Amino acid sequence: MVTFLNISLKIKIMKKIFAIIGVVLLLTSCVSKKLFQQSQLEAASLRADSIRLSNNINSLQNNIVALKKNIADLTSRISSLNNQNTQLGQQTADQQNQLSNSQQELQKQQQRLKQLQDILQQQRTQSDMLKNKMLEALKGFNSNDLSVLQKNGKVYVSLSENLLFPSGSAVVNPKGVDALSKLAAVLNLNSDVAVNIEGHTDSIPIRGRYQDNWDLSTARADAIVRILVNTYRVDPTRVVASGHSYYDPVESNSTSEGRARNRRTEIILSPKLDEMYKLLER
Repeated sequence: MVTFLNISLKIKIMKKIFAIIGVVLLLTSCVSKKLFQQSQLEAASLRADSIRLSNNINSLQNNIVALKKNIADLTSRISSLNNQNTQLGQQTADQQNQLSNSQQELQKQQQRLKQLQDILQQQRTQSDMLKNKMLEALKGFNSNDLSVLQKNGKVYVSLSENLLFPSGSAVVNPKGVDALSKLAAVLNLNSDVAVNIEGHTDSIPIRGRYQDNWDLSTARADAIVRILVNTYRVDPTRVVASGHSYYDPVESNSTSEGRARNRRTEIILSPKLDEMYKLLER
């Protein structure tokens, strides 16, 4: 009986032990499974972090490559800008030199212009004085036969055929010689005046001694020159004679009045401009 009870007690004890072992094994199995699952989750998270970090590294490397390229481009641009700046500096220096040279040339031109203006003013003054002297010397003659006017800085003394010559002739009348004597007196007192003598006719064809109006107009201009030079000692180097026939009229040749005005001798007096010509040549 005791034996049976011991056996029965042992059996109960064993059952309890097995139950406890089962519980322990079950608990151990559950804990291991949770740890495994947690490890898997952590591993997955680490793999994701690793992938993310790898992507970040790749992106950063790409950014580094792009930045290096940008730096290279900027360095090249800076070098180009420095070269341009150097060139601009040289161009600026050249432009400043050109500006300085232009300013100096402008000053020279302004100085020349001032000199020319002074010379022209002197010519106008001399021309005014010469005109007044001629008007004073020739004031006793009829205005229809003799006129004095000023044009383009020159003095024009116009003497009619009626005052100087018989019709169709190149022999000067005594009254014309008198006029020329007074004119020569003024010329001899003003040695810096050039004298140009022009003979003019009307358009009526000439008959007699002279071949044509060219011949007559030239012969009359030559006759005036000879009287001024040979009789009144005007410097011959100052005097020029020319004939214009009827090709430079002052009036129409269609009327007798116009033809009478066209038959004339003009003595053109020009203050010498040697100083101005020398200045222009320089």
